[in-house]
Amino acid sequence: MNDLFLRACRGEAVERTPVWMMRQAGRYLAEYRAVRAKADFLTLCKTPELAAEVTVQPVDLVGVDAAIIFADILLPLEAMGAELRFVQGDGPVFPDPVRRAEDLGRLRRADVDATLGYVFDALRVTRRELAGRVPLIGFAGTPWTLAAYLVEGGTSKQFTHLLEWSYRDAAGLRRLLDLIAEVTVDYLLGQVAAGAQALQLFDTWGGLLSAERWREVAAPSLVRVLEAVRQGAPGVPLIYYVHGGAHLLEASAELPVEVLSVDWRMPLSEVRRRVGTQRVLQGNLDPAVLLGPIADVEARTEAMLRDGAGGGHVANLGHGIFKQTDPDHARAFVAAVKRLSPALRGA
Repeated sequence: MNDLFLRACRGEAVERTPVWMMRQAGRYLAEYRAVRAKADFLTLCKTPELAAEVTVQPVDLVGVDAAIIFADILLPLEAMGAELRFVQGDGPVFPDPVRRAEDLGRLRRADVDATLGYVFDALRVTRRELAGRVPLIGFAGTPWTLAAYLVEGGTSKQFTHLLEWSYRDAAGLRRLLDLIAEVTVDYLLGQVAAGAQALQLFDTWGGLLSAERWREVAAPSLVRVLEAVRQGAPGVPLIYYVHGGAHLLEASAELPVEVLSVDWRMPLSEVRRRVGTQRVLQGNLDPAVLLGPIADVEARTEAMLRDGAGGGHVANLGHGIFKQTDPDHARAFVAAVKRLSPALRGA
């Protein structure tokens, strides 16, 4: 098996830097759009054969060193009893948001095998289709990030309902976060049992909080998830990604994970200076770079690799790939990492 990505996540010596891209299975690929034309988004997520097909596409078409299962971070909330819709132009919508402790009675501790078994089936099909070519990553959203969507009723510019609740009734919000954490542990362990070989936790909205507030409000439920998964699936690398979280670097370095995935807002060398050398770093090319000329993609990829040298590194974007990206530019990024990184490692 090609275990380059897994070895890099564990901080082992590798012959070159592995590379994959967040949101690598998606609308920038014509092949994905062809599958999507046959099924709406939730149907695609819930049909294991289709989810496996689009998961494998970037391995075959772009040449990445890892696949990440095609799913959505909000699926566990639906499994807990929250109605989830995807509305054209608006994205995910929860028509009946949870905004007070009294609303928690509408949620349940989900039986993940019964409610999310389609994700586990997709993982099994994908492992079979990959046949050891690259490892398969599972994932989930952090409790704080899932709560952000559930409390707001969807996405938001300011997340005022969530932030207000965090000050008005911290204990009530903590109950929601803990309930999400319980289901997330079951969900992630189920993914490992079904074939996931590494796990990434997405904290899309962790950057809303100051470092002090993040430690106080968001971190306890996240640590609960990480420690339970660490105990239940020893040896499976854990990756934590926070968007807009440069101010949280020192705090996130305290988490029990092997890999810190960071966005593009700070050079990797500065990230490493702030978090130390014990954590492997993942990232962090600005996804907008892939919208420019291929020569610029290659030059900026080389600069990122040079900046990330001197420690464990998994090359990635600093956020998800844009749907407008030319697939040739994505391939140029991946190819540049493979071509340039052997000589740059340790530079």
